[in-house]
Amino acid sequence: MAEQQNFVHRDLSWLDFNYRVLQEANDTTVPLFERIKFLAIYSSNLDEFFRVRVANHRHLVRVGKKTKKALDIDPVEILLKITAKVNKQQSQLNKIFRKKIIPDLKKEKIYLKEDNFTKAQSEFIVDFFQSSMLPFVQPVLLVKDKIRPFLNNGELYLVLDLQDLYTKKKELAITKIPSDHLSRFIELPGEPDEANIIILDDIVRYNVHSLFPGYDIKGSYSIKLTRDAELHIEDEYSGDLVAKIKKNLQKRKINPASRMVYDKSMPTVMLKYLKDMFNLEDFDLLQEGKYHNNSDFFSFPHYNKHYLKDPPLPPLEQKEISQKDSIFDVITTKDFFNHVPYHDYEAVVKFFEDAAEDPKVTHIKIVQYRVAKESRIMNALIRAVSMGKQVSAFIEVKARFDEEANLIWGEKLEQAGVKVMYSFPGLKVHSKIAMVRRMEEKGAAIYAYLSTGNFNEDTAFVYSDFGVFTKDKRITSEITRLFSFLETTKVPTKDFKHLLIGQLGLRMSLLKLIDQEIANQKAGKKSGITLKLNSLQDQQMIEKLYKASEAGVKIKLIIRGICTLVPDIEGKSSNIQVISIVDRFLEHSRIYVFNNNDNPKIYLSSADWMTRNLSHRIEVAFPVYDEKIKEVITTILRIQWNDNIKARWIHPKKNNKYRRSEGDLNVRSQVETYFYIKRVAERNKIAKKKIKK
Repeated sequence: MAEQQNFVHRDLSWLDFNYRVLQEANDTTVPLFERIKFLAIYSSNLDEFFRVRVANHRHLVRVGKKTKKALDIDPVEILLKITAKVNKQQSQLNKIFRKKIIPDLKKEKIYLKEDNFTKAQSEFIVDFFQSSMLPFVQPVLLVKDKIRPFLNNGELYLVLDLQDLYTKKKELAITKIPSDHLSRFIELPGEPDEANIIILDDIVRYNVHSLFPGYDIKGSYSIKLTRDAELHIEDEYSGDLVAKIKKNLQKRKINPASRMVYDKSMPTVMLKYLKDMFNLEDFDLLQEGKYHNNSDFFSFPHYNKHYLKDPPLPPLEQKEISQKDSIFDVITTKDFFNHVPYHDYEAVVKFFEDAAEDPKVTHIKIVQYRVAKESRIMNALIRAVSMGKQVSAFIEVKARFDEEANLIWGEKLEQAGVKVMYSFPGLKVHSKIAMVRRMEEKGAAIYAYLSTGNFNEDTAFVYSDFGVFTKDKRITSEITRLFSFLETTKVPTKDFKHLLIGQLGLRMSLLKLIDQEIANQKAGKKSGITLKLNSLQDQQMIEKLYKASEAGVKIKLIIRGICTLVPDIEGKSSNIQVISIVDRFLEHSRIYVFNNNDNPKIYLSSADWMTRNLSHRIEVAFPVYDEKIKEVITTILRIQWNDNIKARWIHPKKNNKYRRSEGDLNVRSQVETYFYIKRVAERNKIAKKKIKK
């Protein structure tokens, strides 16, 4: 077992990542509405973290076991560390909201009102409560061991401290804040040049006396329960897996609580009462400010104040594709690179829409992990079936929180005649691949699209992902074999020479690539490794990176989220540098670059270097062979590495410190990347004109 100090616990590392999101909310150089959005992202991330990771630790506590992972840590100990870290972050969030966000809103004449209402505003609040909220608030007196209301996951409630006006007896009550039915932000009457907003919680607070006549309201305190999101499927290997998932989706709503957040001003006696009532432990209790569910700030009204948002970076049209009648005419001539959200997603949509309409196309195959709610790609598949084409879709129904949406689309596709395959027991199919078979003069040709991100038109606006269209037989022949494996579950007898595939040699191939860099370094040749990942957690891969560092291989890591590797350990990782970039777009692409004695091997991939990706998923890493595309990717990585605005260090002594350079030039990599891609498009356009002349 490795020494403990050589690894960071993955969940503590994840909390460090989410803190980087909170840093964006605190950064006054970020436009105001974007800072509010980052409050929402931070809170949404944290809710999912508690529903998944913390719920898992609580389960281990309940069954009395210790985790046997990288740190052999007692789950109670890690829960206490998580609680301490989250409480500290929540305290900072409250300060950001009170000391920065609210004052900056006031400068824009946007007022979040909690009290001091005008007469007109008071009348509005009472009338709105009576006409729009009363049916939903569900007031209940609490009686210990007799009345224990069920609290829905993620919904808001007020706990009320009551005193009977006649008997003077103390009581507790609970009432719902119906943000699941109504907007969280309600506009109040006011001056024409002002915006007066009240948060829904405060409308309930203002009116609770009418819910409990005969009682004096001594105090009101908001709470929220977060419930375990695990589906807890006992046996994936027998029976109908899809039916089991459907059944367990309903159970998710009533799973045990994994957290209760509460107003930090709540009296200790009341907190203990609620803890006992809902069967919670100390590490389940997390104090916040007056308001919870800050993810609702996604819907904060903007009042057309566009200057309080990021300047637009409109996606760039891929004219070389969009202006062609058929995308296949372009892919036939060369591999084609797409980088969303800098390029628009129309090229990917066109791939499927053209395939659906093209009479030469006979087959379309796709792997879907997370599907957009309204998907032109899925509609194109349905259209293709109606045009007589054979269409198959592998849909992963274990994509957490997207299970229901994926099942709905799966059923739609099946009804239309698409051959739909669902999850493998014990595995997730996380690959981002599609292929089209087209009959041409020289026979059947295969076209493929391989990506680092999902086929999802919604996330393509905010997720940074790479994709490549290709007709290269080295790639397409192996893609065809991979789809055959997904359709038949028969392991191919022929080795994959170009694609690195999870369950079929991905891990071993990556280890060999690192070993080659070590060998090159020892032989006096050029060496180096650059990795861009969402997460780095797998212990075997980290140990191999440590060995490469010990051998003198220079390693650059750009890790958005979890990083359990510890850089700059003397004699072990002193040749490893790690940065993280959090900015307006979500860094989602995975890139592996191995120097290979100055003949770089570059792979784009769906796989992070986590144990789940390398051992429990079918992933694809695909090589980039086109020299122009390699140049673009190399340049983008260099821009990211030079970021001195949004990059933070991942480092034991300066963790999450903004990376600043002594140079005069500010490099904000996402903005620089946008304009770099724009310049590349212009250069290609000029070069094309010269060729025509």
